[in-house]
Amino acid sequence: MSKTKAAPENGEEEGLDKAIEELRDALHDEEQGHPAGGHADFVMGIPVEVQIVLGSTEMPVSELMALEKGSTVSLERRIGEPVDIVVNGRRIARGEITLLEQDTSRFGVRLTEIGGTTAR
Repeated sequence: MSKTKAAPENGEEEGLDKAIEELRDALHDEEQGHPAGGHADFVMGIPVEVQIVLGSTEMPVSELMALEKGSTVSLERRIGEPVDIVVNGRRIARGEITLLEQDTSRFGVRLTEIGGTTAR
């Protein structure tokens, strides 16, 4: 079984990008005091699934079944390579792992690229 997803058709992705941009514009207008139907609070409260993808690997079922406590699973990414930020199954950004200043026992992700643009 392959774990790759079928890429969305170019028109479908363009339509989604356009809808996201229109939603951003409407929400921005409402923040500026121009109501866009008064639904910004509703939209902003919609939960989405956010994943930080450190990496992945493929292995035969026999190797998977042989895993036990203490086993190491090798990922395709190397230390220092960017991680993907995925929202509802779609990569929206990339970032790098960082320690939190206020709690160095935890880590987070500093965004370095949003969509196709590099953060400064």
